[in-house]
Amino acid sequence: MAKRANPDTAVPRKGMPSPRLSKAEFKNRYRGQFYDPAFASAAQAVDALCEIAWQAYKDERKSPITRKAGKGFHDPDYELSVEWIAASEALKAAQQRYEDGSSPARILLINGSSRSEHTCPGEMSKSFRLVEIARRAIEGKPGFSVGVLDLSRIASEYGRAIHPCKACFSTAAALCHWPCSCYPNHSLGQIHDWMNDIYPLWVEAHGIMIVTPVNWYQTSSPVKLMMDRLVCADGGNPDPSLTQGKDAALAKRAELAGWDYPRHLAGRLFSVVVHGDTEGAENARRGLADWLRSMKLEPAGEKAELDRYIGYWQPYATSHRDLDADRAVQSEVRAAALALAEAVAKRRTGLLPSIGTDLVDPRPK
Repeated sequence: MAKRANPDTAVPRKGMPSPRLSKAEFKNRYRGQFYDPAFASAAQAVDALCEIAWQAYKDERKSPITRKAGKGFHDPDYELSVEWIAASEALKAAQQRYEDGSSPARILLINGSSRSEHTCPGEMSKSFRLVEIARRAIEGKPGFSVGVLDLSRIASEYGRAIHPCKACFSTAAALCHWPCSCYPNHSLGQIHDWMNDIYPLWVEAHGIMIVTPVNWYQTSSPVKLMMDRLVCADGGNPDPSLTQGKDAALAKRAELAGWDYPRHLAGRLFSVVVHGDTEGAENARRGLADWLRSMKLEPAGEKAELDRYIGYWQPYATSHRDLDADRAVQSEVRAAALALAEAVAKRRTGLLPSIGTDLVDPRPK
């Protein structure tokens, strides 16, 4: 790609107030993890841990265990996080599974609702029920392997989180690493990030089906967290040594020197099902489909994209009964899943070629 500007002009803008905490405030927040009086008998141990955590925070030890990047990296001597290296290797293995034509076709079904009977809502979600309909439909076909990603677990399972995207890509494409290197950040306590497990699920999948409710005219918050963190799959830099980790100036120069915006998920097929109770379903469905297309995933056909209302303007308390009665929407979700499976099967046998892959995109990102 031709150079867009003089790389010497790529100076990161600064000027926001510092978020750094005083030692007293840091320790006060850290001790919040031990609010339960049951920890009182371990007060001295907590104090010792608190001091260790403060030193890690003060010294900004984001990735405390590293090793040299080694062969194949821009700077083989750069000290890379061993956690990032493991995540990167997992992506390479997932890509090999995706390319293995002798293995079953992989379909990833995603439950986008945060609702679960295992925490405050006290009741399962309709999205989960619709995912189960899709799962049973595809599992009944030979030659398919079906996995379920249940995003409700970030609200109901201990130590399960998707941390927010820090928008490194908006500083420069090369600063956004594939997979994301922003987390874990041990000095800030930003750990237990689920995305390093989620990335390989997307990479190995031949077809992806997202089922989500409408939350305030938008897709659900768990889906949005996952969406934002998948930005690195669309143009992200697979070599953090190129930017010496998170050196913004180096990243800007790398992008301006010519960035090829690698589309790490290109060619996967998708289905989207959005359900609501009053409004917003069509817009949410369009937003999700547009996002997937922008990452160069491909739609599985008209029947694979669905937005519907279940129990329109009816009481929330009877929403599951409304789904029980709506046999049509159950059939439509089943059809969306089967359409995705059909498209994947045809793609793998060469009967559904991608169109326009040899055309040059004048606006790659």
